[in-house]
Amino acid sequence: MFRLLRPLAESATYTRWLHLLIPMAGYSVWVFISPNTPWVPVLLAVPVGLVPGMRLAEGVQAQLLLAPEQRGSAHATISAAKATTWADRWRTVLWLETRIVLAVPVWFATVWLPATTVDLVLTSFGNGPSDESLFRGAEPHWWYALLAPLPLVVLLPIVVIGGRLTTASARRLLGPSQVQRLTALEERTEQLLERNRIARELHDSIGHALTVAVVQAGAARAAHDPDFTERALAAIEETGRDALDDLERVLRVLRESGAPVGQRPTLVEADRLLDSARGSGAKIDADVSGPLEQVPGAISREGYRILQESLTNVLRHSGAVPVRVRITVANRRLELEVTNPLTGATVAPGGGSGLRGIRERASLLGGKAEAGPHEGEWRVRASLPLDGLRVAL
Repeated sequence: MFRLLRPLAESATYTRWLHLLIPMAGYSVWVFISPNTPWVPVLLAVPVGLVPGMRLAEGVQAQLLLAPEQRGSAHATISAAKATTWADRWRTVLWLETRIVLAVPVWFATVWLPATTVDLVLTSFGNGPSDESLFRGAEPHWWYALLAPLPLVVLLPIVVIGGRLTTASARRLLGPSQVQRLTALEERTEQLLERNRIARELHDSIGHALTVAVVQAGAARAAHDPDFTERALAAIEETGRDALDDLERVLRVLRESGAPVGQRPTLVEADRLLDSARGSGAKIDADVSGPLEQVPGAISREGYRILQESLTNVLRHSGAVPVRVRITVANRRLELEVTNPLTGATVAPGGGSGLRGIRERASLLGGKAEAGPHEGEWRVRASLPLDGLRVAL
């Protein structure tokens, strides 16, 4: 019993009721002005729904009234964004038509059922029902008062069911489009990759420095030798400075990582990344050819991250060395190559989480990446098909 009455205590039940009554308020005004053309508002919903901004307006209203618990949530099942494709526009049209269809029975129930309750009460007091009443012609009697709550009891489930059907329709027709879902998935993937990446960088840089400091400090305390203690403190200081310099280089290259997917840098903005690497001491020789602006957004963003990871590895493992960068767009492929002189600190082929991340990014896009010694240099090379994302999906 309490389960059946629970919706009556939820505020969403009444905000959904209001949402159902809003379109019928305007519809009633039209019918009052032009009673012979009740079909016109239904016809006008088609061109109105094709306006891109209408999807935003309907989405905001649906979020506020149909699913208030999702208001402001990044994972809302009802989208509040303009239509970007014709599919979204036609879904908006279908939503407007569905909204009218679902509102009609709730509107009539809201108007006629309370009016019926009033008629029953008046009839029980001997005043008799009105001419528009369902009980017109009935003889007044006191027991009509016992039936007075019945229309209200019928109204409540109509409101609850109508609200739930409208909410389900809104989630279906105003929910995120395929493009929005892919963007959200890409953003979530980027966040996880960046989180893991920062953890790796902190582990490698700070963890190494702290390990050296702890070992040196422990050895100095155990040695009881002032000369050894002085050497240990000098080693701790040098290691700490190197770690700070290393951390500064990495953070300078990673500082754009917090932007949303739609604002994340692409290869069109590769100069900014190259300038950042130059500011960290690397000598960059860059050669960019081909229409970078025509590279699909997801591939261009991932290409930027691959370049970023490659330069980060150079700065971390080799320091301020000459770096040659080649970016080419040709034959429906994006070719990216970063080479630098081999040093003793260069990671071994196949090693390092950063290089594994580069291979994973390339694989997700239908391409491939490799890293290792090549003709006396360390080379990172990635080849991505421009239609790889579509193939992968």
